Amino acid sequence: MIDAATLRRLIDAVADAVIAHADELTALDQAIGDGDHGLNMKRGFEAVRADAAILAGKPLPEALKAIGVQLVMKVGGASGPLYGTLFMALGKEIGTAGVAGALALAIEAVKARGKSQEGQKTMLDVLAPVQLAVAAGGADLLARLPGIADRAADATVPMLAVRGRASFLGERSVGHMDPGARSAALIVGAVCAALEG
Repeated sequence: MIDAATLRRLIDAVADAVIAHADELTALDQAIGDGDHGLNMKRGFEAVRADAAILAGKPLPEALKAIGVQLVMKVGGASGPLYGTLFMALGKEIGTAGVAGALALAIEAVKARGKSQEGQKTMLDVLAPVQLAVAAGGADLLARLPGIADRAADATVPMLAVRGRASFLGERSVGHMDPGARSAALIVGAVCAALEG
């Protein structure tokens, strides 16, 4: 488990990364969704950042669950329930399953909530390869994970959307990065940078 100072650094880093890229996420979502992913994620993580001091004082499992609840309440659209589920499941499982195991179980929870799988142009297309890399471990993991996440987000560009608002576009969803995949990659990058720092 991590100490309060590290947890505060993690919370701030993730919130700052999402907030700083809100316009990019909105632009991605305008291309294939309803255009609100950036604004919704920004609103959710502004609420998380406002509570950062309180959250950082909690044990990691409780902090993750509380972040998940905030995201469900503050982030609109599909992203709130999906990211909320991710963080709440991580909080539920991390104390007993470890990081790789908790992430695997959280991914399953997101799949159940979104009724989706990898390969359907969603945040899962980033989370799944990141989880595999975490489970495999090895040298320089924190340095390698952001690249894995970014390449996985890039790999959603040629995919046909099968779930979510983008699926309504059919073939027109091809050629655009999934905004949820991009936000997931941003979060992975921020976590790794904060832990390395």
